[in-house]
Amino acid sequence: MTPRALRTEICRDEERFGGLAAEWTALYGRCSSATPFQSHSWLHSWWLSYGRPGALRVVLVRRESGELVAAAPLMRAGGPLPVLTQLGGTITDFTDVLLDDDCPEAAAALARALARAAGGAVVDLREVRPGAATERVFAHWRGPRRRLPDSLCLELPAVPMEGLLERIPSGKAQRVRAKLRKLDALGIDSHVVTGDEVPAALDRLLKLHQLQWQGRGVTAEHTSSRFAQHLTRAVRPMVERGDAMVTEFRLAGDVVAADLTLMSPRLAGGYLYGADPALRARKVDVATMLLRHGARETSTGGRATLSMLRGTEAYKQHWRPEAVRNQRLMLAGRRTAPLLWLRAGAADGRRWAARQARERAWVGRVLARLPGRTPNGGG
Repeated sequence: MTPRALRTEICRDEERFGGLAAEWTALYGRCSSATPFQSHSWLHSWWLSYGRPGALRVVLVRRESGELVAAAPLMRAGGPLPVLTQLGGTITDFTDVLLDDDCPEAAAALARALARAAGGAVVDLREVRPGAATERVFAHWRGPRRRLPDSLCLELPAVPMEGLLERIPSGKAQRVRAKLRKLDALGIDSHVVTGDEVPAALDRLLKLHQLQWQGRGVTAEHTSSRFAQHLTRAVRPMVERGDAMVTEFRLAGDVVAADLTLMSPRLAGGYLYGADPALRARKVDVATMLLRHGARETSTGGRATLSMLRGTEAYKQHWRPEAVRNQRLMLAGRRTAPLLWLRAGAADGRRWAARQARERAWVGRVLARLPGRTPNGGG
């Protein structure tokens, strides 16, 4: 097939984007690198909750027959500089385009379509997972481009709990087994909810999440009505298609914890959970409880990866996960190269400042422990 056999278009209309669900879902199934965050349910629901009128720019590539072979869910970003960025925002851990595995020329066609759609804007693609389809578009880009590091994610192999226990020292593994026996002795049972149960289960999950973080700095967006509406709208069809799993954990009939895991054929990721603080009083290790259940449920079906998604919290490190760095890919035309270098330079500056702040904090902690040092660092 020659490149001329492919045609491109841009969807700017919210209603038309919604109408792409069936063919988008079919393409999603033919893109092996796709994560649940590229499902139509997630993206369209996100747009309904977070999109700005007039900003939608979904770039589509089709065969002459009309079959969809590539899609880039983009929007015009706010701010003083012209920028195209991907749908999903800060609540999305992995962003990507979709490319049909059976249409190798789709990547080059999408790169050309993106160049036309961008016009005088920089294309700034955040949180691109290594191996994502976007890397193929990046490889075909003919203008200025830049690759920057983005968020760090931690990943485990998708194996049952015994396989995960083999990754840690034997002493720690024995302590984890003791915690699991305690969970079993308490009688906490798990229930994977069905599609009809999703709205009520998500409402309970969000309430438990707020309760769990009360007084400890909960992420503000997780308490917003638009986030709740987005989850309810997106997750039910995802559960019905096997792209998500909502689990409730019950003690004496009461829901004491809940978890949302997003799933694709290759990857599963624990996205959000909530737990009653009363479990801490009972010395229940909630993270271990969730991991055992997630490992059991997601190790089936040929998945390779159990992702802990973004963040390097201490409780994740116990399992000796692999650190995987997301990427930020910037693309521009030759006339807009100065805008790309300006944006990339600003990103480099923010990373440098953050690194300096971390290093100063580390040095301060070391100095504070030295003999003869006062708390404010005096001699």
